[in-house]
Amino acid sequence: MATITNIFTILLLIISSSFIPLISPHQFSSQRSKNNFGFGPRPTMTNLQFYFYDKPSLPKATAIPIVTTPGFGFGTVVMIDDALLKTANKKSKVIGRAQGFYAMADQNTIGLLMVVNYVFTVGKYNGSSLSVLGRNPVVQPVRELPILGGTGLFRLARGYALASTKWLNLTTGDAIVEYNVTVLHYENDD
Repeated sequence: MATITNIFTILLLIISSSFIPLISPHQFSSQRSKNNFGFGPRPTMTNLQFYFYDKPSLPKATAIPIVTTPGFGFGTVVMIDDALLKTANKKSKVIGRAQGFYAMADQNTIGLLMVVNYVFTVGKYNGSSLSVLGRNPVVQPVRELPILGGTGLFRLARGYALASTKWLNLTTGDAIVEYNVTVLHYENDD
C-alpha cells in the first residue's frame, strides 16, 4: 500500500509541476514589442531653445544652498526650482521649470554636477520633461550636457544641451543661461 501511495504522490507532483511555468529565480524582466508602449516607427528629433533663470538672491530665491562649504566652494549643493523662460529677459514668459540640484564637484575650477529635470508647462510639451545628468564646467563659454531621458512626449529621450551664460550678476549670483537642446525621442500615440 505504501508503494501505491508513493507512486500516486510522485505522479501528482509530476502532473502538478507541468502546470507551473519554469522561471529562473534570477529572471525579472521580459521583452515587449515597442508597439505595446505606443511608440511611433522612428524617433523624432526635436530642437528646443529656452533660458534657465537661476536666482539665488532674495526675495523669492529659486536656488537654495542645502549643503554649504567655506567660500561656497567644493562640496556645496544647491537645490533649484528655476524658471525656464522663452527669451533671455527675466520678465519673459515662463515655459517650464528646471528642478533638481547642482553641486560644486571640482576642486580646481567651477565645475558643477547637474542633476536636473526640465519640466515643460505650456504648449505642445506641457507635462513632458527632459532629464540632465552631467558635468557643467561653467567657466567655459559653451558647455555640453547630456540629456539622458524624458517623460511624456520625450519618452526615451537622448541627446545633448549646449549651455551658455547670457547674463550674470556677480554680486547676487543671479544668472540667465541659454539652452539649445537637441533630442531624439519617441512621441507616444496616447
